[in-house]
Amino acid sequence: MIKLYGIPNCDTVKKTRKWLSEAGIEYEFHDYKKQGVPTDSLRQWLQQAGTEVIVNKRGTSWRKLSDEEKSLVETIEGAISLLESNSSVIKRPIIEAGSDLIIGFNPDQMASLK
Repeated sequence: MIKLYGIPNCDTVKKTRKWLSEAGIEYEFHDYKKQGVPTDSLRQWLQQAGTEVIVNKRGTSWRKLSDEEKSLVETIEGAISLLESNSSVIKRPIIEAGSDLIIGFNPDQMASLK
């Protein structure tokens, strides 16, 4: 089963959900705001893709963090702590398809889910 992680009011998540639905690809949606960020998944994503890919340093949520908070991403454990309490700093969406990860809206990669 394909699992899509994100925040429902995020434009990129909305675009991804629409693309998947129009392509006839079934998925389960995990809402960070209602369901929280699963620690095990977060650890796996960080180990598989790295903090530079998972942490969204271009958004306003990142810019609002203190330098001390930003420095937490230097270790996986620190990044987990930061991202669990600030889910808006996680790049969106994240799609899990088996052991594969797709991060962000990427139609070319998502086409492989068919």
